[in-house]
Amino acid sequence: MAQMIRNAIEKAPILISAAATYSKPRLATFWQYAKVELVPPTPAEIPKAIENLKKIITSARTGSFRNLTVKEALLNSLVATEVCMWFYVGEIIGKGGIIGYNV
Repeated sequence: MAQMIRNAIEKAPILISAAATYSKPRLATFWQYAKVELVPPTPAEIPKAIENLKKIITSARTGSFRNLTVKEALLNSLVATEVCMWFYVGEIIGKGGIIGYNV
């Protein structure tokens, strides 16, 4: 048992160095995308978002969504699925579990 602990202590710096080397470029890429994608909307973007929402509602009322290409429809479906999944993830985090609320 003591030998195993000694081996783990001797190999720890090598493992930590390897983990750091492996993760540095991946973290740099993550931060690059996070700075662009995970920022809150600016005040100038809010009216654009409201206008886009109005266009979606108008499209649903008039039926013009039927004129979308397959690529556009697939992209819109993927975005809607992503928003739905983020909602569910937030619910799970808020509840503290996957099943039910503590009432």
